[in-house]
Amino acid sequence: MVSYAYRDAAAQTVSTKKVERPISPSDELTYPFGELGVDLTQSELRETAYEILVGACRSFNSGKTLKYVSSSVKSSSSSSSKAASKVKKALGLKKNLESVSGKKASTVGELMRVQMGISEQTDSRVRRAFLRVAAGQLGRRLESMVLPLEFLQQFKISDFPNPQEYEVWQRRNLKLLEAGLVLHPCLPLDETDTRPKQLQQIIRGALVKPMETTKHSESMLELRNLSTSLACRSFDGSSPEICHWADGTPLNLRLYQILLEACFDVNDKISVIEEVDEVLEIIKKTWVILGIDQMFHNICFSWVLFHRYVACSQVQNELLFAADNLLSDVAKDSKAVKHLTCSQTLSSLLGLIVGWAEKRLLVYHDSFYRDNIDSMQSLLSMSLSATEILVEHSSGNYQKRSKEVDVAFSRVDSYIRASMLRTFSQEKERLISSRKSSKQQHNPLPILSILAQNVSDLAFNEKEIYSAVLKRWHPLATGVAVATLHACYGNELKKFVSGISELTPDAVQVLIAADKLEKDLVQMAVMDAADSEDGGKSLMTEMTPYEAEAVIANLVKSWISTRVDRLKEWVTRNLQQEVCLLLCCWIVLMSGVMDHHH
Repeated sequence: MVSYAYRDAAAQTVSTKKVERPISPSDELTYPFGELGVDLTQSELRETAYEILVGACRSFNSGKTLKYVSSSVKSSSSSSSKAASKVKKALGLKKNLESVSGKKASTVGELMRVQMGISEQTDSRVRRAFLRVAAGQLGRRLESMVLPLEFLQQFKISDFPNPQEYEVWQRRNLKLLEAGLVLHPCLPLDETDTRPKQLQQIIRGALVKPMETTKHSESMLELRNLSTSLACRSFDGSSPEICHWADGTPLNLRLYQILLEACFDVNDKISVIEEVDEVLEIIKKTWVILGIDQMFHNICFSWVLFHRYVACSQVQNELLFAADNLLSDVAKDSKAVKHLTCSQTLSSLLGLIVGWAEKRLLVYHDSFYRDNIDSMQSLLSMSLSATEILVEHSSGNYQKRSKEVDVAFSRVDSYIRASMLRTFSQEKERLISSRKSSKQQHNPLPILSILAQNVSDLAFNEKEIYSAVLKRWHPLATGVAVATLHACYGNELKKFVSGISELTPDAVQVLIAADKLEKDLVQMAVMDAADSEDGGKSLMTEMTPYEAEAVIANLVKSWISTRVDRLKEWVTRNLQQEVCLLLCCWIVLMSGVMDHHH
């Protein structure tokens, strides 16, 4: 251990501004809703989501292709530019000052195609498929069909540019059947039911060798019978009006997430498009097919906004603010959530958000500074909202528990203590490192004297920058911070005092610096707790006095006692020497007298 008796090269001021860091791969978020268990690429899932969207928005009765035109799209550009998006207003998102999307789409359907990155060739094929399906299924709605099954029967190799593209397309639809009917069914499968295994065997075989999908093909008939019987199950055994092939979690949430991501501008990843109201209006038409309700929508949209905030270097605070607003709606409805899957999905998302946020909040001095303090406030708000909802879900009686434990207060208290402890340790290590690199220089101050001044700077910096944000959830934010710093420095001072036995210039400098620091910290704590119920008594009990003046007094007494003892010893020794000298002189004198008489 480096002795504090050495002196540092120079007192260095505490840095209050940190360099913003880009996201590293380890910071990437994991998907909160579970894995699909099938090899489907993002582009394949996106094409599937687009097919469901087109199908949900067209009318089979009319036989017309999707040309959904929102009233706002029909309106003139001047009037639409003036109208504020209701969704943006509700979520706290600002209106885009400049449009970066380029040429405006004539319909919302065309806008969605562009936003989702679907080629005109693929769009044409999807629409052609629905025309064929509609021709053979007059009067039937999309939710009463197993869409991949219908598509498999409508298309042939000749409908694709080459056989390889057709085979990829066929495998995608077969994998969707496996994911939606076998791996993630909406209704639980009976363990004694052999149909899922039979269907899986057919699908696995077709993945190796493309299957014949003509109407009278034996393999196609078997695939249709098995798929339809599994999709048309119900809890009570009755014949349902809805086929359950895409409404099992996580398949439905993965597809719905892709649809929601179309709300972001393709050329500006952090901007929500101005047509978000119209886009969400048609996206919600897929709810019946995907098994989505308002609660699932809020959960999934919260994730999309939060993930986009993280993926885009955490610079767009309004995305975090919007996600937090959605979580507020989730909190209102979470008490009524009885659906197990929805509850588990909610807990998974909230746990991921809290875990990611707390990695930063427990070391908030490393993550935030004066220029991005708004980000800290937004992240705090969202993390604490998520934590409170999680507590509500885990507690049988949230109302009672919330009175016993203030969740937000408790978490913020732990953030302050943890981050202050880390910041103090970093400052101490920085000074020690500076000491080692400047051994040959003349250092006028002991290291603990410099540390005392820097700790004081840390405390004032905390009050000015961070406590203003933290006080929203913790009224004694400054007091807790300075109490933590007081304890940290006190531990170092205790080690120093235990290693000194006499009063030295270094010891005096350290103890005077410690006394000044303590007075500053205590004053800040008292001022912060002036309006609290106990007047700050609880904080004061944490701040064990340094008693620097008493230590100095004791060292002075010890020094005086030591000097008095030395003086006594010197006087005694000198007296003894004087007596011996006198005795010797007397003996010599007496010897001379005796000789004279003789």
